[in-house]
Amino acid sequence: MSLSKPYLDVPGTVIFDADQSRKGYWLNQFCMSLMQPANRERFKADPRKVLDEWPMSEEQKEAVLAADLNRCIRLGGNIYFLAKLGATHGKSFQQMAGSMTGMTEQEYRDMMVAGGRSVEGNRYTGEDGSAQPQNQPQGHGSGKLL
Repeated sequence: MSLSKPYLDVPGTVIFDADQSRKGYWLNQFCMSLMQPANRERFKADPRKVLDEWPMSEEQKEAVLAADLNRCIRLGGNIYFLAKLGATHGKSFQQMAGSMTGMTEQEYRDMMVAGGRSVEGNRYTGEDGSAQPQNQPQGHGSGKLL
């Protein structure tokens, strides 16, 4: 029996909870393997071959191959593990965050220096008493690193 998850209606947000952790276990373990230089080199040389060594879903493998961070997160990826994938592609965390929000690195940096995103449209759906839609978009940008 699943616990009540009132946080599921935060627009554009995937909360990394126990269910997401279970779903993304092998995806996250793969990302952690990229901390080893030899594993990074193997992955860069033949990404599909390396991914096929891991018991991830095909959808997870495709998201990694596309370097689609938003999709990886929806499939159980944790951003702190996915940072290893970004670094393997030569991307900083700031570049990764920008790609996930549909902003350039500079736009993302400027937004954060200015205090972050406005809360308008980023609160719980229905917190003003309105009905809560069942299907929220999951992220604002493409989330692709490449």
